[in-house]
Amino acid sequence: MAAKRGKNEPPPRPIIVKKITVVEGGHHGGAWKVAYADFVTAMMAFFLMLWLLGATTEKQRKGLADYFTPTLVKNREASAGSAAGLLGGSSLTDADNYPHAAGQTGTKSMTIPRDATGGPKEGGTKIKRTARAKQAIVEKLKSSEQLRKLASQVRLVDTTEGVRIDLVDDANFSMFRLGTTVLTPDAAQLLTAISEAVGPDSAKLTIRGHTDALKYRPGQSANNWSLSAGRAEATRQALLAHGIGESRFRRIEGVADRELLIPADPADPRNRRISITLLD
Repeated sequence: MAAKRGKNEPPPRPIIVKKITVVEGGHHGGAWKVAYADFVTAMMAFFLMLWLLGATTEKQRKGLADYFTPTLVKNREASAGSAAGLLGGSSLTDADNYPHAAGQTGTKSMTIPRDATGGPKEGGTKIKRTARAKQAIVEKLKSSEQLRKLASQVRLVDTTEGVRIDLVDDANFSMFRLGTTVLTPDAAQLLTAISEAVGPDSAKLTIRGHTDALKYRPGQSANNWSLSAGRAEATRQALLAHGIGESRFRRIEGVADRELLIPADPADPRNRRISITLLD
């Protein structure tokens, strides 16, 4: 029992309890890790750039620079070109951005092997022929005002098989009359120009027809398979009529809507196209 405090004794002092929290030693935050990761990423990009500069030609470097130009990236999203310029904002030799079967799985780079004297070695003849064919088509499409307007429908693509010439429909242009294998006047003019451009070349040809995904009415015997094959054959006949020899045709095929140019919109008119490949 606590003793009683006398009248003259001062009151007891209050008891103060001090709480001390002990923090164990450790790291001082993770901000440095983020900064270090950014530094490593930047260094990787820097050395990748140095490698690209050493492993590519001047033309390939220009293509890489053009690819990362914002205005060109926007135009590429349309694939078939826009309104401005001869080719509608896209180059005739733009790389494709849609899948292909039968060995057409994208763009292949073309590097000319060189011997000790710096001259072209193996493969040089084929690459020169490819460049010649492209140049001939480009020059032909510049030869008249009407062809310059139609040039936006043409895309030249380097594939594992050879140079592919894509003739692409859009809202204002169609290769064939709706639902038929009858060429429109503009398409006939375009095929005439292509025949004249590639006529001197000895390369074998394949022709592939594509349709959109719109279906025929029930009860009709026709379908997109027969339509795409028929349009490929109509294209072959047009090329034959303008001087391309029968022996140069390797095959024709119709793939209906199985290789859409615009997969997000199967009914888009740009899915309708004819692909002519000059085989290596």
